[in-house]
Amino acid sequence: MAPTVLLEPAGRSCWDEPLRIAVRGLTPEQPVTLRTALSDEKAVLFRAHARYRADAGGELDLARAPALGGSFAGLEPMGLLWALEPDRPLWRLLKRDVQTPFVLELEVLDGHEPDGGRLLARAVHERHFLPPGVRRVPVRAGRVRATLFLPPGKGRFPGIIDLFGSGGGLCEYRASLLAGHGFAVLALAYFRFEDLPEYLSDLHLEYFEEAVDFMLQHPKVKGPSVGLLGFSKGGDLCLSMASLLKNITATVLINACVANTIVPLYYKDMVVPDLGSDPTKQKTTESGLLDLVDIWNNPLEKPNHQSVIPLEKAQGPFLFIVGMDDHNWKSGYYAHIACERLQAHGKDRAQVIYYPETGHCIDPPYFPPSRASVHALLGEAVFYGGEPRAHSRAQVDAWQQIQAFFQKYLNDEEPVKHSKL
Repeated sequence: MAPTVLLEPAGRSCWDEPLRIAVRGLTPEQPVTLRTALSDEKAVLFRAHARYRADAGGELDLARAPALGGSFAGLEPMGLLWALEPDRPLWRLLKRDVQTPFVLELEVLDGHEPDGGRLLARAVHERHFLPPGVRRVPVRAGRVRATLFLPPGKGRFPGIIDLFGSGGGLCEYRASLLAGHGFAVLALAYFRFEDLPEYLSDLHLEYFEEAVDFMLQHPKVKGPSVGLLGFSKGGDLCLSMASLLKNITATVLINACVANTIVPLYYKDMVVPDLGSDPTKQKTTESGLLDLVDIWNNPLEKPNHQSVIPLEKAQGPFLFIVGMDDHNWKSGYYAHIACERLQAHGKDRAQVIYYPETGHCIDPPYFPPSRASVHALLGEAVFYGGEPRAHSRAQVDAWQQIQAFFQKYLNDEEPVKHSKL
């Protein structure tokens, strides 16, 4: 029989869902190359390939068969997704419109030449960002500019506010996927979106307080408090929110700083200065990328300590997700400072999960790790760190840890599994 590609789930799945890839109808121990491709919304093509050998029965199952080389090697059932690389240099795979899927093309070629083998089989699979039944609700309430994602079903759901970093805009893909696991998630913009400021300038915590109030007043959000999820600059904003605002129970920080960064933060009559930096400590990699890890001032030294966020005032626990090869800043050191500060004030230590060989940009599972890209704020190519295989595995584990943390502290229960496409 002719070779066929078997995908499970068939036809479509959620982006954060594992995809089983198998091929049947090959000859015994036939050498083949599997090739994947997808285009993002900017028409940039991402591709990966790996060489395999069928078993004695002419079957190939990527869950059991190691790749013999190509974009990756070894037993990596999802390698054909996380190893996707762009045709355009320094281009990061992001989902700009969660209402449409990424369309993944998979081809099986005879032999071990990624571009020269005869096409044996082909399949197309949709990877969705709006899980089944999840509703996308644009929010323009007072000053708040956001999108709310609501899980299917009756009743109320634990609420989370999701913040990204200094690139600005409204990033929805993490919030939409997280809503598929039973959370009401508000993807919140704070600059470079619609009528919000175009540039990251002075930030006022009252804006974020308004977003908390919006969530707690929403009929589908289970009170009496919400959780926070923040990455990079969004992480120290979440730290400030948890420390200075009311009704916040649990906070997850992905490669965050323990001090306020980049611009001053205002709240009522309080001003938290930004942690300064020393551009002369900036390094350049052999490939010409900026390495920013050493430019930031030490938060524990005077006068920098004024920018440290008083996280001991927070009402609920913290989870720090740390990439140990983060080259944006010293996120592991910052998590250590946070734990020491909490302990000094008689508070429970934060939970910290350290991921070796993992860089700055920790996304949901199966996004190709971004080791470098043009920074939206700086306009220059920046090195983020990370080894692709280890970083990819960290993304899978961190996603599970984030859900478990929020289930425990917002829902007061162990994680539950929700149906997929």
